[in-house]
Formats: sequence, C-alpha cells, structure tokens
Amino acid sequence: MKRPTWIHAVVLGAFCTGFGIILATTNVFTADQIAQRAVEDMQNSLAQVVPAAIHDNSLVKDAITVKNDAGKDITIYRAMKDGKVTGVAYEIDGTGYGGQIRLMLGVDAAGNILGVRATEYHETPGLGDKIDPAKSDWITRFTGLSLGRPPVDKWKVKKDGGDFDQFSGATITPRGVVAAIRAGLEFFAAHKAQFLEVR
Repeated sequence: MKRPTWIHAVVLGAFCTGFGIILATTNVFTADQIAQRAVEDMQNSLAQVVPAAIHDNSLVKDAITVKNDAGKDITIYRAMKDGKVTGVAYEIDGTGYGGQIRLMLGVDAAGNILGVRATEYHETPGLGDKIDPAKSDWITRFTGLSLGRPPVDKWKVKKDGGDFDQFSGATITPRGVVAAIRAGLEFFAAHKAQFLEVR
C-alpha cells in the first residue's frame, strides 16, 4: 500500500529538525573550545616572531586595530616591557605560485625584523614550501633586516636584481614573500608612531 506524500514530508521534516538540533547543540558546546584553539594558534605564531625576552605582557590582550591603505582593519599585536612598546607583530599577505600566502611579521621598535613565519600557504611540496622553517632556513634569514638594510630597491629576489635568493626551480614564491615583507615594513614605517603609542 502506497503511503501518502504528506507522511514522507513529515518524516523528512522531523529528520531535518532533529539533525539541526544536534548541530546547534554541538556548536554551543564546542564554540568556546574552537575560540580557545584559535587564541592558542595565534599565540604560537606570535611566539615565533616576537622573542619572549622583549615583552612582559600578553600580545593578544594588548592588540590594537589599524586600518591599512586599502581601508582594511589590521590587528597589531604589541610587545611591551616596562610600559613601553618594544615591538609589534601583524599578518601580511603575499602571492606565491599556489595562491595566497599569509605571513606573521615581527618588527622591533626601531623597524628591524624580529622574525617572519608563514601561517598559511598552498605551495608545491619540495619547491615553494621552503618558506616553512621545518623545510629550509630561508625565511629565517630575514631576521635582523630592515627597510634600509638592504636598501629599498634591493628588496627583490636576485633574479629581479635584488639581494634575496630564490629557490631552485621556484622564483614566484620567494618573489611574493619578499614583496610582502617589504610592504609589511613600509606599513610599519607609515604607522610607527601609532604602533608605539602607549594608551
């Protein structure tokens, strides 16, 4: 005997409602854990580019927001010691062979790079993924450099007349990272007073 269509609709509706309740309940109970994991991931990234010796505060708690030239809000994580800003860290974007690369850049109060780490990338294993310090020390070589060291016009890969090595068989990724870091340093120079202001 064939069941009426409305019975199928009721059963489907009950199933969807039940599944929706389960999803909503799961979301309520896991939202805090997900948020906590995000904070822990951010603190881990910050620890790689801002030495613990230069701050006695929580970089996450003392963050400020600054608009970049495109009007986008950028979170600035400020390292402070004895009431003074000793450095900052913020995310910058570059473009590699595999698409967007997100980097965390740490800069001291004088504009020198404290560290750079890739936080997200989609580069080819064995080539572009050499921006990961577990694969190569290439990205660690930026530590101690600044916008004037090397000169601004040398903030390019060697293939383009600059001072920075590219990877064997992969130029696009290092080119994008070097350009992103240079832009990140220019952003610091343009907003230095705001970054270092103690509120």
